Amino acid sequence: MNKPLSYKDAGVDIDAGDKLVAQIAPHAKRTRRRGADASLGGFGGLFDLAAAGFNDPILVAATDGVGTKLELAGQLGKHRGLGIDLVAMCANDILVQGAMPLFFLDYFATGKLEPDVAAEVVAGIADGCVEVECALIGGETAEMPGIYPPGSYDLAGFCVGAAERGKLLHPGQAKAGDIAIALPSSGVHSNGYSLVRKIIELTGADLGAAAPGDPTQTLGDALLAPTRLYQKAVLCALDHGGVSGIVHVTGGGLIENPPRVYDASLSLHLDLAACPLPPLFRWLRDSGNIETMELARTFNCGIGMILFTGKDNAPSLLADLQSGPEPGAWIAGQLEVREAAAQAVVLINSESWD
Repeated sequence: MNKPLSYKDAGVDIDAGDKLVAQIAPHAKRTRRRGADASLGGFGGLFDLAAAGFNDPILVAATDGVGTKLELAGQLGKHRGLGIDLVAMCANDILVQGAMPLFFLDYFATGKLEPDVAAEVVAGIADGCVEVECALIGGETAEMPGIYPPGSYDLAGFCVGAAERGKLLHPGQAKAGDIAIALPSSGVHSNGYSLVRKIIELTGADLGAAAPGDPTQTLGDALLAPTRLYQKAVLCALDHGGVSGIVHVTGGGLIENPPRVYDASLSLHLDLAACPLPPLFRWLRDSGNIETMELARTFNCGIGMILFTGKDNAPSLLADLQSGPEPGAWIAGQLEVREAAAQAVVLINSESWD
């Protein structure tokens, strides 16, 4: 062998990595908050809990990805929203514990680094972090030829939040008679995309056509709508008080997620007549010939988060949400004592989705 080899000959471009760091540094800086200066380049990110105002905090951590939504975004060449999705999937899980997100780290892995694409993703991550007042304090970009094909990448995120000791929400706090307040989703969010992509494949759907119920955007854009971040809504609810449980509706949809916050003696009676099925989900249902139960345990069906509270507290909490961060919030159901053969979630008035 006469030619001296470099790392670039093996498929790893250090110069591209340096370019990316320069591109994303301004985005990290705009996520600054008390406790973090959001500077990049060290071997680890630092966060000062005392400077953030905590006295006796309990830390809460969550990690997640964005699933096969990556494939659809790559197909359409739209990457920034995925960064928001990544933050939302992690930060919303922190919120349902009754904690506030504090800092975030990302992991971006690819077969061949395209700095402009990666920078778009990180810009989206910064967008999400700014919205939930969470500092982007670091991350990792891994160029791995032979593991990932050129043009593809994967994402993972890691978020840490905190609450003062004694303030966290715990499974089992919600009781019979508690009211379920629903907060609207922005669309499919980041779960169920293997089924979404299968429907597109089998129907030959035109992603450039008008979105169901919304001629101002395309079907592709509607399917890529970033996951909603619920930090302001949860902060409003916790400040109001009386919250007994919070559910982030992710994989498993409306069937698998609510029972994670109440015990086996209860059922959530979810009134579908109070939860009109959004046009995008009607399109998915009709295009895929999906049965109602399958739809509800795969997708959020228009409900991104559920708050449980006592019956007497529900009207005032709902009013605070509607006059503040969640004008579209509504009463979606109630917890009942579970009957012998009943499921953990009972869909009431399911014919209203026909």
